[in-house]
Amino acid sequence: MPSLALIQGRIVPLKDARVSVEDRGFQFGDAVYEVVRTYGGRPFALPMHVARLRRSARAVDLPVPWDDGRLTRWIGQLVRRSEFRESKIYIQVTRGEAPRNHPVPAIVRPALVMTVRRLVPPDPALRARGIRAVTMPDPRWARCDIKTVNLLGNVLAREEARRRKVDDAIFIRGGFVAEATAANVFAAVKGRLVTPPEGPSILSGVTRACLIELAREAGIPVAERRISADELRGAEEIFLTGTTVEVLPVVRLDGKPVGGGKPGPTAARLLREWREAVSAGRWM
Repeated sequence: MPSLALIQGRIVPLKDARVSVEDRGFQFGDAVYEVVRTYGGRPFALPMHVARLRRSARAVDLPVPWDDGRLTRWIGQLVRRSEFRESKIYIQVTRGEAPRNHPVPAIVRPALVMTVRRLVPPDPALRARGIRAVTMPDPRWARCDIKTVNLLGNVLAREEARRRKVDDAIFIRGGFVAEATAANVFAAVKGRLVTPPEGPSILSGVTRACLIELAREAGIPVAERRISADELRGAEEIFLTGTTVEVLPVVRLDGKPVGGGKPGPTAARLLREWREAVSAGRWM
């Protein structure tokens, strides 16, 4: 089956999907979005993702006129029609179509776009050996907790990482760790698992929240606190978490090995806990 799109409730092949050139999401990045994945054809943590979509929309005063039930039904229809066993669903709400002008029109109809594509998970060999990352100053705007489509800073950082022949970049803001280009950051520092706290410097990931819950249930204390760049560089373990990467160890940072230079035991244990929870249908 082809990848599919849903435009204002109508499902079409992705190649046939169209939005207006006057859409404010295209003209101004006046839009928010979510990414949901499936396990065995079942969307993961969908209520959490829909709730975060609404939080992002409220933060920019963007109406979302479709109720949770309708959004959920449309997502289910896309997943079933695609017939992909593992898929990645993008949900995007823009302020809608209007003549290009900065002020928000008094009357404008929000636009909803969903797409579903086959999910290609990270290469198991990459997870087994871990990835390389670099730290970079954070050039993004002040409200990274809002999941907007304004991702140029993330794109440019990932391109700079590629030019440096590494896999990802970790943003440093005011001397402290924020997040990676598309994932949250965890580190083992002096025997304790730490992750940057919720706030405007990070997008609080659904995977992040679920893993904190799993870690605490497994007896692994997690501190949500600021991590300095120097602390991160001296960490015994670093790993990234996100919808598609799940738990991904970082084994080299800024050209130097992290801990012993190979994936650490905390990341391995949490990945096992994650897979057991998913297999049991948790958060489905």
